[in-house]
Amino acid sequence: MLLSMTGSAENPDTPIALPDHVAGSGSLDRLVETARGYAQQAVSENTRIAYGRDWAAFARWCRLRGADPLPPSPELIGLYITDLAAPSKARALSVASIERRLAGLCWGYAQRGLRFERRDRHIVSVLAGIRRRHARPPMQKEAIGPEDLRAMLATLPHDLRGLRDRAMLLIGFAGALRRSEITGLDHGKDDTMDGTGWVEIFETGVLVTLRGKTGWREVEIARGSSDATCPVRALERWRAFSKTNFGSLFTAVSRDGSRALERRLNDRHVARLVQRTALAAGLRPELPEAERRALFAGHSLRAGLASSAEIDERHVQKQLGHASAEMTRRYQRSRDRFRVNLTKAAGL
Repeated sequence: MLLSMTGSAENPDTPIALPDHVAGSGSLDRLVETARGYAQQAVSENTRIAYGRDWAAFARWCRLRGADPLPPSPELIGLYITDLAAPSKARALSVASIERRLAGLCWGYAQRGLRFERRDRHIVSVLAGIRRRHARPPMQKEAIGPEDLRAMLATLPHDLRGLRDRAMLLIGFAGALRRSEITGLDHGKDDTMDGTGWVEIFETGVLVTLRGKTGWREVEIARGSSDATCPVRALERWRAFSKTNFGSLFTAVSRDGSRALERRLNDRHVARLVQRTALAAGLRPELPEAERRALFAGHSLRAGLASSAEIDERHVQKQLGHASAEMTRRYQRSRDRFRVNLTKAAGL
C-alpha cells in the first residue's frame, strides 16, 4: 500500500491506496477501505484535530514570511519555535505548547510522506535554550476532595440530566478516569465503533474496561459507604431512568429532559460539568470567578482521587493507570511529602 503524495501544504490528501502495478478487485478494494479506517484510528480524534491546527499555524507563519513549509527545513523550524518562545507582538507560548507544536509538525510531515528530523542540531539546540530560559513548573488543576464533590453533587437537579451528571462525576472520581475515558464508555463490549471501553456491573461494584494511552486496562470501582455518593448506585439509577442498556453509556438528553438520546457526549462536557458545579458549590470563594473557573477541569477528578485516597500508593497508581509512581505523585496534591525521613534514617 502506498500513500498518495498529491496533497497541498495545508490540506494533505494521503489516502491509502493500491500500488499502481496492482489491479483492483472487490476484495482488495474492501481491504483498502478497512486499512483507511484503521489508519484513522492510529491517533485519537482530539489529537488529529490538535495536530491539524498545529500544522495550519505553521503553514500560516511560513506564508506570512514568504517561506514554504515543504520540504521540511530544520533551520526554518528552528526560527519558527524561536518566534513562538519570543514573539515580537503575540503572547509567548509555554515550553510544553512549543513541544506539542513540534509533535504536530512531525505528524503533518508524516501525513505528506516526508521525514522530519526533530533531532537536528538546529532544532535541538534552540529548544534546549528555550527550556533553560523559559521552562517553569506545569500548571496543575485543583484537586476535588470528597467534601468538594458532595457539595458539587448537591447543586445538580434531580431530573434525568442530573442523574446522568451525578453518575459521570462519581464514576470519573472513583475510577480516576480521564474525561475522554468517561465519555468513551459503552454499556457493553463492541456496542459501538467509536467506544473506548465498557462497564460491567456486579453486586460488589463496577468493572470498567478501557483502551487507554498505554493499551487495555481494567479499573475496579467498588460500591460506596453512602447511597447518595455511591458511584455504582448512581450509574444504576442513570441506566434505569434513561431506559438504556446498549450503545454509548453517557449520552445527550432531550431539550425537555424527558428522554436520553443516542448521541454520545463530547469529552468537553466533563470539563464544563466540573467547572459549572465547582462554581455553583462555591469552591475557592476567595478567588475571582475567572480564576476559579480556570482552576477546575476534568483532571480535577483524577487528582482528587489520587490526593484523597488513604491507601497504599501502588493501588492509586494502578487505578490511574500510570507506569511509574513518580507520575502518580504529580496528581497527589496534598500527600505527606516527608512521611519517609531519610535525614533521620541516615543518623542526623
